[in-house]
Parts: sequence; structure tokens; C-alpha cells
Amino acid sequence: MRILVVGAGAVGGYFGGRLVQVGRDVTFLVRPARAAQLKEAGLVIRSPHGDATLRDVKTVLADGITASFDVVLLSCKAYHLDDAIASFAPAVGPNTAILPLLNGMRHIDVLTQKFGASRVLGGQCVIAATLNAAREIVHLNDMHAMTFGELAGGSSERVRAIAAQLEGAGFDAKPADNVLQQMWEKWVFLASLAASTCLYRAAVGDILSTPDGRKLIEGILAEARAVSAHNGHPVGDAFEGRANTVLFTEGSPMTASMMRDVENHAPTEADHILGDLIARGGDAQQGDALSLLRIAYSHLKAYAAREARGA
Repeated sequence: MRILVVGAGAVGGYFGGRLVQVGRDVTFLVRPARAAQLKEAGLVIRSPHGDATLRDVKTVLADGITASFDVVLLSCKAYHLDDAIASFAPAVGPNTAILPLLNGMRHIDVLTQKFGASRVLGGQCVIAATLNAAREIVHLNDMHAMTFGELAGGSSERVRAIAAQLEGAGFDAKPADNVLQQMWEKWVFLASLAASTCLYRAAVGDILSTPDGRKLIEGILAEARAVSAHNGHPVGDAFEGRANTVLFTEGSPMTASMMRDVENHAPTEADHILGDLIARGGDAQQGDALSLLRIAYSHLKAYAAREARGA
């Protein structure tokens, strides 16, 4: 099975690199500068699960794609989605499966409109990773999991074939019969964490130490849950337990990556994570009264406007 990993950043580079380690046929679609760096230094992974320096990894530039791939693994930032699509489109053939690992749902709409629903899978990953100054992939915790499946639900031959390729690669990979439900639940959690920590510019534990911090997190989480239910995906009991453990743990240092983006004066995925969630919220989010989600989203849009003015 020929696998094209779009980019060799923190997420794509980690999962793609682990697949290379076990002999899978992986090619990284990269820009010229990243291709040169990988040729010189290799693809380097620093992880609690084992370090790796992978030499002679296969790379291709966008204008060098001459044939289709069986799987396209997509893990770009949401604001780079259009550019990513333009770069990997020549790799998509009649039987190509596109497996995106972005958060939220807007990318699913964009990909299915561009390539057709039959070529797009649902997917999500749980990993904390970044690139350091040397462009090495630094895995920040023990979690490295991927879930994927058919958008329509159930199993399929291609999902089982992809699962066989991912099995034994050193990370957790699970096909799911209900991948959309899992994607929605992750979206609810991430939106709640991002909205809360960005509004306060503080970690969960810091927020909980304030007079009304718990009420604010509870209110944002309730709104996000309501949007998910409005779209036919009420969150389950297991999600409630996991979310409560993370979002309401006293002293927790947990922050959203979006808050770290703000602190680093970087672009954020606010439109994809919060704006699109609000847009799918029905009357409860579109009325005259400002919801907590809309306040958090406006906060991030004001940040983006300030950064643009400063630039």
C-alpha cells in the first residue's frame, strides 16, 4: 500500500516516521526546504516511546507527483487546508482514500466537495508533538493514538486494509464504526478547552482557582455539547467522564494549543474550531444574546485583527 503523508511536521512526521520504521511504503509530500533538511539530517523523532533518526526517507514535491497513492494521510493546520489540497490533488486517483487528522468538521465538507465522499474517511488523532529549532519532531507525552473509519459508519474492506498497514507501527491505531461520533466528541472537548484557556490566557488549574472559573468552563462545555446534540451527536457517558477529569482537575497545567499559538503571536484555528461550531449551533448560537462560545470566538478574532494590524 502506497501512503502519501502530506507534510513532515509534528503530527504527520511522527505517524509517518513510525510507519517508515516498520517498513511501510511511505512518501512525504514536502516543500523544497524541508526536503533538503530531511536529506541532510534525516527525519528525527524524540519520544518517550523511543527516539529515531530515519535516513533516506522518500520525499516528493507537489510538482513531482506523477501517480496516485492508495492513502493520503493529511494532518495540516486548518488554515493551510486549501494549499494542502492543491499540493496533493494529483496524488488522488479513483481508489485513493484520504484520511484527514484535522479537528472539527469543516475540512470534511471541503474534502468531500473537492474529491467526492467516496474518497474521504473520517479520522482523528491524540498526540502532543512539536518541531524544535532543529526541525526534529518532539513527542511531548505518552499519547500517540489514531482513530479512523468510514464517514457513513460501519466497517469496510479499505478500512480493514489500512488498519493492517498501521498495525504494529508503534502507535495506537483503531478503526471505528462510529468515527463521526468520536470526531464530534473530540471537537466538543477541544472547543471547550480552547475557549476557556484562551479567554483567561491561563491553564485549567488557574481558571478553576478564580471565583467563577468553574462556572465558565461548565457553561462553555454545555454550549458545545448542545451544538453536538443539535447535529445528531449527543456526547456519551464515557466522554463526560474523560472531559470532567481533564477540564475540572484542580491545579491542572493543561492548556489548549490554541492558547499557546496566541502567546507565540501565531495564527490560530479559531475559525475551524470555534467559528464553525457556532455556525452549526442553530438558534441557540445565532440569537441576539451573546453566548460564551461567541464571546471566546470574538476574543480570538480581535487577537487576529490586532496581529494583522501590527504586521
